Amino acid sequence: MQKVIFITYIITVLEITWMFLQFSITPYLAKRLGMDTLWFGYLQTTVGVIQLLGGPLFGRFADIFGARMALATSCLASVMYFLLLGFTNSVPLLFIHKLPAVFMHILPGAQMVVTDLTEPEKRTDALGKLGLCFGIGMITGSSLGGFLSTHYGESFAAFVGAGGSLLSTVLVISFIPKHTKKQPGAQEHVDKKAKAGSVFNLSEIARLMKFPGVAKIFAVKITSGVPQGAFQVMFSIITMNFFQLQAAQTGYLLAYFGVVQMVIQGAVIGRMTSMYSESNLLLLSIGVASIVGVAQALMSNVIEFCFIVIPMMFSLCTFNVITDSMLTKSVPSSDTGTMLGLCASVQSLMRTVGPTIGGFLYQNYGVSSFGYIQLVVNTLLLVYLMKSGISKREEH
Repeated sequence: MQKVIFITYIITVLEITWMFLQFSITPYLAKRLGMDTLWFGYLQTTVGVIQLLGGPLFGRFADIFGARMALATSCLASVMYFLLLGFTNSVPLLFIHKLPAVFMHILPGAQMVVTDLTEPEKRTDALGKLGLCFGIGMITGSSLGGFLSTHYGESFAAFVGAGGSLLSTVLVISFIPKHTKKQPGAQEHVDKKAKAGSVFNLSEIARLMKFPGVAKIFAVKITSGVPQGAFQVMFSIITMNFFQLQAAQTGYLLAYFGVVQMVIQGAVIGRMTSMYSESNLLLLSIGVASIVGVAQALMSNVIEFCFIVIPMMFSLCTFNVITDSMLTKSVPSSDTGTMLGLCASVQSLMRTVGPTIGGFLYQNYGVSSFGYIQLVVNTLLLVYLMKSGISKREEH
């Protein structure tokens, strides 16, 4: 099982590399095609809607047909995504190439494998190591994307991503078992077969919200994610207009993000989860997010932002790992895939509403508004959680 988890980490690194490769070329391709900030926001919203719809269904698909089938589908969709991007020469095609993103959920797919193959008490640390893989992919993808697009053009960089995703597909088929969940009992097996055709059964997906604590953690995840999501989806515009960075410089900045995330998820989160309860770490991450909001509101250049990145990434990484772990532990093992798909849909929801909120804030109130919104939202959320006694209930 450790070998399977290790291969899953490698696949995650590869796919995150290609994802950040396109992150570092798409804004500049859009600008070259004459797309303004407003239309770029519409493009981001389109991706968010597509993945918002696909996330829960992808998780349900994995629970029924197995993580290998789900991961292979995600990688093949990524191949198609990059091929279409490589041939994009107009704004309509730039929108069309986003359609395969409905199946592109590599990180939730990897989380499903890791969740299935680890014990609950070791799950947080294992999921944290996936964040380490994310950081490695962020570094290599951002640097590679900036280099390739600058020296060989956006199309060539996109075709490199297509070839890389094809390699990931081969690894998935060759090394990931067809089923990674523990073998169910006889009655559970019958129930599973009865539900085999119910990928689109929305009531089965919504049923997970009824488990104790799930709805509350989801509400916290969404509420705290709104200001962060608005900043993230507008980040490429901020780097171009506010920080005045070129494509290669943006790639280096994203690579720096990756280094910070690697250190936090590889050396910090695992140790902290062994020392403190998940609820206390959740409160800590939200409190740090409030402080980061103040710093973002006051920053004036990219050097200051580089210092802010450290607590920002700590808050973001800790928050995502802890909430995902808490949610998967709140449902039966047979539904962890669907739950992780729902978790992924939260990020997609942020990409859906984020461009509209972020574009409005940026054009009317400037970059500082993102920080003030984050400060207010997370401070109120922290007060609410402390008054609701989340730590005491977990200990009980």
